Amino acid sequence: MDFWSLFVMDFVQQLQSPTLSFLIGGMIIAALGSEMVIPESICTIIVFMLLTKIGLTGGIAIRNSNLADMVLPALFAVVTGIVIVFVARYTLAKLPKVKTVDAIATGGLFGAVSGSTMAAGLTVLEEQKINYEAWAGALYPFMDIPALVTAIVVANIYLNKRDQRLAAADPTLQDKQKGSNRVQIWPIIKESLQGPALSAMLLGLALGLFARPESVYKSFYDPAFRGLLSVLMLVMGMEAWSRLGELRKVAQWYVVYSVVAPFIHGLIAFGLGMIAHETMGFSMGGVVILAVIASSSSDISGPPTLRAGIPSANPSAYIGASTAIGTPIAIGLCIPFFIGLAQAIGGL
Repeated sequence: MDFWSLFVMDFVQQLQSPTLSFLIGGMIIAALGSEMVIPESICTIIVFMLLTKIGLTGGIAIRNSNLADMVLPALFAVVTGIVIVFVARYTLAKLPKVKTVDAIATGGLFGAVSGSTMAAGLTVLEEQKINYEAWAGALYPFMDIPALVTAIVVANIYLNKRDQRLAAADPTLQDKQKGSNRVQIWPIIKESLQGPALSAMLLGLALGLFARPESVYKSFYDPAFRGLLSVLMLVMGMEAWSRLGELRKVAQWYVVYSVVAPFIHGLIAFGLGMIAHETMGFSMGGVVILAVIASSSSDISGPPTLRAGIPSANPSAYIGASTAIGTPIAIGLCIPFFIGLAQAIGGL
């Protein structure tokens, strides 16, 4: 069976799965004008539980695994997060009516990881009984933090050079601009680590590594995971529809980027993952997870980090591109695409 047949079959199965059907359902009821609202506090609890579960899974697996097996996939996750920012810097930023600083922020958000997309990808692999390393979810911070740090550093370097050019043209601006755009790396890393999504996952990771949480994991976190994920997908579908209006305020190239970029980013990670597969025995399921998290864009911790780190960037551009289009594309199309690609190669 060829690649496209496998892809269509996987996509149809994905449409019938709770992960995508709840996402589409949320978009439909929002489009019909439904006034249903799920309180933000409930969503926060759901996200905490989902990412804690992923962290626990990874921590328990790492405790029982050879750490050397993680080195190359983790390195490739770092490289992917950084490369994605530069892809946006030298593609999206060059398009008409796209501001460079907004493009860099968009690259940072698309380079960072969506916990919900990762959870959806893990769920689909489990539903299809595709094997993967249980610690693969722990690759999250290795891609997320470097992407956000790189985006903020690159944006501030660009702003600093721009201000220097302006100051050279107008000497009265030189004193005002001196030292105004110096970049401090540690505060960015600290803010990322303290973000709710990464904090929850790292907490679960630490508990899985150093405690013995198997009983509560099996009796509570694991059984509740899929139900909670379906509720989160419903909320994300509603939010995605509401964010579509924000894209009308910015260049339409963001729509094109949001559709194409998740596949390009995922293919970069997939290629690197195949190197780990051939050299280190990294599973094809793990390669798919690496590609899925690369195709995702941060929907929880990324936006506030970028708001603080690049305050001059337009949130309607990077958040609208991510939430309205990027996330539905990553969940609805990229997950079955990369599973189909792995099956076509013959590794699954």
